Amino acid sequence: MPLSDPASPRRPVHTRSIRVESYARDDGLWDLEAELVDTKAYDFPIRGGGHHPAGAPVHHMRLRVTIDDRFNITASEAVYEAAPYGEFCSAIAPEYGRLAGLNLLNQFRKHVRERFGRTAGCTHVTELTNVLPTVAIQTMAGRQAQSDHGERPFQLDGCHALRVDGPVVRAHYSPWYVPAEAPADES
Repeated sequence: MPLSDPASPRRPVHTRSIRVESYARDDGLWDLEAELVDTKAYDFPIRGGGHHPAGAPVHHMRLRVTIDDRFNITASEAVYEAAPYGEFCSAIAPEYGRLAGLNLLNQFRKHVRERFGRTAGCTHVTELTNVLPTVAIQTMAGRQAQSDHGERPFQLDGCHALRVDGPVVRAHYSPWYVPAEAPADES
């Protein structure tokens, strides 16, 4: 279902695209490749003269993390294809190798903020890390469904639709369905 029509006429200004693809590797590991691209819908002047053309990337960063079956990051790489301050922006890219050793499901976002907050990182590459845990879960969901060994699916209680006392869990994950407690009678 699309959004409702805008309340007023409008014109495009800025587009941010974030795309993530996951890959099963032949060595049993998994690659998650994230990309962020910012464009403007108008030309604008740049420092030192000249102009930045509409539609050309202002930011274009890529991040790849390699994970194992337990969501541990075994390797990480960041690269810059476009950044407003060129080599001054991209100089931080090697630091994102320090994502290795983190686990995507164990306070990952907190650890990223601690390691790459403010001047210790790049706002845009760090923003890409925010989507990695949920992409990893989606990547592994099909694998878990194919190899169900009677273990509780990790996605249960991960969102309102998959709450263990809800109708979806009751219908599709009945062994893990837990009826909601009836409210206490206050009479």
